[in-house]
Amino acid sequence: MLPDPDDDARKHLLDSIQRFFREELDDDIGDLKARLVLDFCWKEVAPAAYNQGVSDAQTWLGERVADLEGSVHADDSGYWS
Repeated sequence: MLPDPDDDARKHLLDSIQRFFREELDDDIGDLKARLVLDFCWKEVAPAAYNQGVSDAQTWLGERVADLEGSVHADDSGYWS
């Protein structure tokens, strides 16, 4: 489970949710509904996005490590050509 956002992040997210409902759905929602939407998204949607980010990072790092010798290899005894 992901840790809850800090107070500043939570406030920003709640404001963003309320703005989304207002501008995209023509619906003004209060603080309680915005908190419920945030809690749902944080528990239901965020873990999938987080896991995808971790998977993408693992793939990216794996590709870099697989090519490590080719990208940083130095020939032995390079003084005498």
